[in-house]
Amino acid sequence: MEARGLRNNNPGNIRHSSDKFKGEIQPSKDPAFKQFEAMAYGYRAIFVIIRTYITRYNLTTVDEIITRWAPPSENNTLGYIKSVCKHTGLADVSTIDPRNSAQMQRLVRGISFVENGEPADYEQVEQGWLLYSFGGK
Repeated sequence: MEARGLRNNNPGNIRHSSDKFKGEIQPSKDPAFKQFEAMAYGYRAIFVIIRTYITRYNLTTVDEIITRWAPPSENNTLGYIKSVCKHTGLADVSTIDPRNSAQMQRLVRGISFVENGEPADYEQVEQGWLLYSFGGK
């Protein structure tokens, strides 16, 4: 069976919140998670959230970003960080630049892998980056 995040075009399993994103389907038919019109919009939302973590909350390293993304109260955060690092080649203390395409895409592919149990679609991640790089929520 396809992973919930993939079924929802929400590869980061972003929960319902007051934040609204381009391409978000409203109302979502999923009781807990957002749904997007296309996978690229789901990836775009992850890029937007990571940028917010970096610019608003000064969470700049992989471990800081993942600790907020997957808090210990709900997840095995250390395992999540290790898995992201293993699948991306990034170190847990790597500083992420939200304008660095290669770095951001690696991080997002790592998050998608942990959330869905399978490698991210590189083309869709790239499309999400293109949507994100033009800015806005």
